[in-house]
Amino acid sequence: MAVESEPAARPVTALHASGASRGLRAGYASGALVTGAFSTLPGLLLLPYLTDTLGVGAALAGTVILVPKVWNAFLGPLVGHAGDRRPRRRAHLLGGGVGVAAAFALMFSAPGPASAGAWWAAVGFFLAATAYAFFQVPYSALPAEVTDRLADRVALVAGRVAVIAVSALLIGAAGPALVDAGGGGVPGHRMVGLFGAVCVLVGTAGVLIGIERAPRGATRPTGPGLRRQLALARRVPGFPALLVGIVVQSVATGGLTAGAPYFSEHILGDKAATGLLVAAFVAPNLLTVRAWTRLGARVGHRAGYRWACAVFAAGCLLLLAAPALPLPLVLAVMALAGAGHAGQLLFLYAMLQDCIAGEELRGAGVSSGLFTTCETLGLAVGPFLYGLILALFGYVSSGTGHAVTQSATAHMGILVGIGLTPAAAALVAAAVLGRGVRGRG
Repeated sequence: MAVESEPAARPVTALHASGASRGLRAGYASGALVTGAFSTLPGLLLLPYLTDTLGVGAALAGTVILVPKVWNAFLGPLVGHAGDRRPRRRAHLLGGGVGVAAAFALMFSAPGPASAGAWWAAVGFFLAATAYAFFQVPYSALPAEVTDRLADRVALVAGRVAVIAVSALLIGAAGPALVDAGGGGVPGHRMVGLFGAVCVLVGTAGVLIGIERAPRGATRPTGPGLRRQLALARRVPGFPALLVGIVVQSVATGGLTAGAPYFSEHILGDKAATGLLVAAFVAPNLLTVRAWTRLGARVGHRAGYRWACAVFAAGCLLLLAAPALPLPLVLAVMALAGAGHAGQLLFLYAMLQDCIAGEELRGAGVSSGLFTTCETLGLAVGPFLYGLILALFGYVSSGTGHAVTQSATAHMGILVGIGLTPAAAALVAAAVLGRGVRGRG
């Protein structure tokens, strides 16, 4: 399959001529600690915290997660436009990171169970989602801002994917353990909130230090107004398909992550297996990114993404057989899904940089904001949909800090939510992006 050449060069500014330095690559990658923490911590623990600690019904718990992320989705393009019109990227990164950290500490420190605790968690998550928009939008736009070289953009994206894996491993394994170490319930979750806040602050500091090597003038010229930029973005070949694809793909990821604690406790019969499942899912990010990068260089980002979706869907569907499989084989199946997910992330982020690098998208912050909007919206819909599936299949909530014994029907819902639904979403995303995205392949 023919591979398109790199986009035509833009006027040389900052690091465009020499590519991304090692310091910039390391600094940019460290910012993925924030991405990983925001995706993993609420995605993994917030839904069961609401249903099994605060006693909130599964459907309402899913709504508590959905609403703040929908707000974040609408906020993204506005944040991106503000960053394009004024040199505020560093201020947004700093304020957003600190805000996410503070909101994490608040989110898991409910003063009481049921409605009071649900409102507390909802407000904390709303603040976290707001702050995250100010961090994630400029962060996603950086690769295309600091280099014109395709290889450098892919290298920056690959480092981001690898550190997302590290943060997911760290938080996914340590989160449930900290809940138990803190005595479970609200006290244990307070420890998790503080731990997540520290991870976010470390990632924020790392990316700010890293981009100090990029001169402050390394941004695109100010584009037209927000409405005009949105109209231009819609006309970029493949960009609307990319936005739809990231929504559907994030629904798959969000649903699988939200289902891991329920899958561990009720299907595997071992609540402590949650950390192992998360580790099995994200470890392939570290091990397979280079292989996916080589595949993308040969066949293009779009074709590579289709291959990644096929691997991810196969792993998810095999999870349906988990009740009959030993734990090591279940972990191997989860690792297969994780290997596909690593490729999905790499190619989606690479296709975004291809689009931003085009002359059609003069406001990189707006295009990045739209992408972040769609990604966040999908990550919100995933747990919400999982909560609806649990409610539909009769999952019983608990306010004791411990899940109650569930029916066989509820067990079926847990499997549908973590296996069948993510697989179907990934295949839909692959079909949508099959229409073509600007750039390689």
